[in-house]
Parts: sequence; C-alpha cells; structure tokens
Amino acid sequence: MSGVGPLGLGPFEEAVYRTMLLHPELDTAEIADLLEAGVTEVRAALDHLADLALTRPTGAEDRWRAVNPELGMATLLARQEAEAARHQREIERSRTAMANLMADYATVNAPSNQPGVELVSDLGEVRDRLVQLAADATAEVLSFAPGGPQPPQVMEASRALDQETLQRGVRMRTVYQDSVRNDPATVQYARWLHGLGGAVRTLPTLPLRMILVDNATAIVPIDPEDARKGAVLLRSPGVIAALRALFEQTWDQARPFGESAPRDPHGLTGQERELLRLLAEGLTDERAAQRLGVSLRTVRRMMADLMVRMDARSRFQAGLNVAALGWLGEPAQNR
Repeated sequence: MSGVGPLGLGPFEEAVYRTMLLHPELDTAEIADLLEAGVTEVRAALDHLADLALTRPTGAEDRWRAVNPELGMATLLARQEAEAARHQREIERSRTAMANLMADYATVNAPSNQPGVELVSDLGEVRDRLVQLAADATAEVLSFAPGGPQPPQVMEASRALDQETLQRGVRMRTVYQDSVRNDPATVQYARWLHGLGGAVRTLPTLPLRMILVDNATAIVPIDPEDARKGAVLLRSPGVIAALRALFEQTWDQARPFGESAPRDPHGLTGQERELLRLLAEGLTDERAAQRLGVSLRTVRRMMADLMVRMDARSRFQAGLNVAALGWLGEPAQNR
C-alpha cells in the first residue's frame, strides 16, 4: 500500500479514522461526502481500519464506530511489536546461520589449500597475525568481540596497537556484548577507544569472533565454540562480502556504548529478552550464560527476577507466562 505511515495507515485511512472520531454520528456515505471521496473508497478504508482493530461495525446499516484511540493504537502497536520481534528473531537466525556457514567453509577448504583460505592452528601465530593485520590496516578495522568482559591482559596488550592504528587515521568499529557494560575494566577501555575516535556498540549476543581489515582480509575461529582450535584467514572476495554484510547488519542492531539500556513495552532489556529466547530454544542455563557472556550465577539471578515479575513459581510456569504475556513477540490471548 503506497503512502503507508509508521502505524500502517495511509493518509486517506487516517483521514477517515479522524473523521469518525470527530463526527461519530456520520454514516459511510456522509463520511465520503465530508472527505469528498467515493463511498467505495471509504468502505475499503473502513475494512482496513477494522483489520487493524481501529473500527467496529455498530450493527446499524453502513455505520461504523471508531475504537478509542488509546485502546486502538495500543492494539496496533502491540501487533507491530510482535512483527518486529519476529523480524528480530529472523535476523538472529540469519546471523547464526551465516556464522556457521563461514566456519564450515573455512574448516572444509583450509586444509586443501584453497585460494583465499589459510588455516592457523597455533595460538601464538594467531596473535602474531592479528598484530600484523592491525599494523597493515590502512582504512578500517571491524571487530566482533564476544565472550563478555574482556580479560585485562588482552586489553592491555591491545592498547598500544589500537592507539597507533587509530592515530594513523584508520577507522575502528567494535561490537561487544551488553554484559561488558557491567565490567569496569572493559567499560574504561571502551571509553578510551571512543576518546581516540573508535566507535563501540553492544548487543546481547554475537554470532562469532571476527576481525575484518580493509574489507579484504578476515580472521575468524575455526570453531566458533572453541577459539583454542585456532583461526582461519579469509581473503576470498565472496566470503569477505558476506562477512561485511554480517557485520553491518549486526552493527545496525547494536546499541552505541554511551546509550543507556532501553526497555521494551514489557519492561524487558535486550539482554533479558535474549535470555528468554535462548531458554525457549532449549539451551541450558550454562549454555545461555556462555552465549550472553555472563556468569551462570548472573543468568540464574536474571531468571529469578523475571519469574518474580511474571508471577511464576516454576520454570515451566514461566515458559507459559512468557507466551501468554507476549514477551517474545507472540500475541497474547486474542491480541
């Protein structure tokens, strides 16, 4: 539908709705006359408004009643929230699928010496390659840094190289997990990076660990679940383009470091919503903690708090309440 506004209403449909609110006594033909439109056009608008739960038939012939704007818009926004949540879950699945695809591609192709793929299994050599890539960067360095709060020794070892890279005019964008916001050392480091011109954002979870340099070379773990197995250097243009797209998609969804954590209409932070999603997918508390980059104790504390908020006495009841309340975007009752 052309000219649809942010609430899903076109200009004419909005005019019909406003007219009904201001002149509830008018029937369909009278609305058409007032708006200088055809009756058929008004009826089509009324049908769409009814689909959005903004109007209801009165029972009298050709007469409709506008739903209270507060109630009608709340229903409409709830539907849009549900659609946004479904879209977000699709994005998360796409990220995970692409990350797994990249890891599988690297594992399968690296041993056979395919062009653009280099396997580096020694962790010392991996660190050397990372230093060399940063030193050779001329335009930009894009990074995913999962695992929650960063080890102090890693940040200290990276400080001089990051400073030198930024001072050369190389752009740096880094995505951490939301859990780093509770770690003073990582917060201090992120602020230091920002002060030098680096851009930092966070998300509840990240698809994999990755560094992409100058849109030409990427380094990713052989196994996203175990960085100790080494890494793969990728230079194939097609793979680099896919990883760049993955980064940009993730970056757009991430929250700038200086912004406070927003809560959705249900009062959930992104991290809380992600925890519920992970548990709903069948992950254990331990696995969910790993994905969120937090401790097992933190996951259990978060879940205990959520259970109190949804008045649930057990995990099973919590699962039922999450669905009934629409906390993960599914319609609650007949909403």
